[in-house]
Amino acid sequence: MNEIQTVPLSILVIDDEPLARRRLLRLLGAMPAVEVVGTAGNVQQACSMVAELTPDAILLDIQMPGGTGFDVLERLGDHAPAVVFVTAFDHYALRAFEAAAVDYVTKPIESDRLRTAIERARVAIAARTSAERVLELNETVTVLRKALRKQETQAGDLWIKSRGEFVRITLDRVVRFQAERDYVRIHVEGRSYLHHESLASLERRLDPAEFLRLHRSSIVRRDCIVGLKQAPFAALIALLSDGSEIRIGRTYARHIRPMTGERSQPD
Repeated sequence: MNEIQTVPLSILVIDDEPLARRRLLRLLGAMPAVEVVGTAGNVQQACSMVAELTPDAILLDIQMPGGTGFDVLERLGDHAPAVVFVTAFDHYALRAFEAAAVDYVTKPIESDRLRTAIERARVAIAARTSAERVLELNETVTVLRKALRKQETQAGDLWIKSRGEFVRITLDRVVRFQAERDYVRIHVEGRSYLHHESLASLERRLDPAEFLRLHRSSIVRRDCIVGLKQAPFAALIALLSDGSEIRIGRTYARHIRPMTGERSQPD
């Protein structure tokens, strides 16, 4: 056992949050026989650095710009480092981690728990070949995707990454969703959260009886619409309960005009 513990371990830290990366670097720096070979903040950078540096192990966040930690795993190819996930997901995901042969640490990260995970990575590297780890990771990705999808849709909840943690948002608190490039800003009771998902993808998971698309970049909760007003060129503007105003796109006006008793305008 002592021989395994003293084997030098090269580690790549993959996390999109600078504060989380700094904490990991500080904790790893206090551990013996650990060498941090680099840090990455997004999926593309992570994949390039894994291929270039071939680290023994990676500390991998799940949600990042440009994809997820699962996307990194699926692109590892024949070289599979030992993987320690860094996560803030609740017990649904944790059961999936425990069922698979991959360790995890939860945020906020504790020194002793991280040390245990690193030692487990050492044992995994010593006990299994790279090919065996590839098969293991493929099984892990499948299990985790199912678990996190179940968690995300349970009881109509959304899990939003905010300041290094995941916040549960129930859909009955949401006023509106606003597209911001590859992200969606979720407006909830005077606050907003940036969620890494396209508006089109999110819309597929929403109940159309509760949510209405008003514009190519906006979806609102139906019972948050408190009024409508006329805009130039026969357009409509929806007035929402949070005081915001959403211009209704012509394509979507036909779905809201019946609320006013008007007939839909022809295209």
